[in-house]
Amino acid sequence: MAQFGGMRMTLHLVKLSVGTKSVEDLLDWQANPRAQGTDGKPRHVTRMWPKREAELLQGGSIYWVIQGLIQCRQKILRLDEVIGSDGIRRCAIVLAPEIIRTATTQKRPFQGWRYLPGPDAPPDISAARSNDDALPPELSAALADIGVL
Repeated sequence: MAQFGGMRMTLHLVKLSVGTKSVEDLLDWQANPRAQGTDGKPRHVTRMWPKREAELLQGGSIYWVIQGLIQCRQKILRLDEVIGSDGIRRCAIVLAPEIIRTATTQKRPFQGWRYLPGPDAPPDISAARSNDDALPPELSAALADIGVL
């Protein structure tokens, strides 16, 4: 964890969920064996290895950007080395199966991932609201833009 004024701070990742239209799409993709490791846990394979690995593995999550909005997160369990058929070393970010919905937050497009300090992370949606019907992405974006979400 990073230090901030003598306090330890959780570090997270923000990652685009390319091709995903909703949190349900992400759940469907992660249910596919191609998206899972040999242990059955979902994973995301990426070219680069996070330089701040130790900080991420001390309670960090991956916050998923879907349709331009951070909408959910998953706890990072570990980072596994994966050697592709091309012989190139890659990083498999192994995730907890549970997807936790978060407050909707706009995020501009970017490549790769970005580090997200704990205090800047969107809050989780309470368990009481987690079964609410999801708003259409356009409405969520508009409400987030004006600060309602």
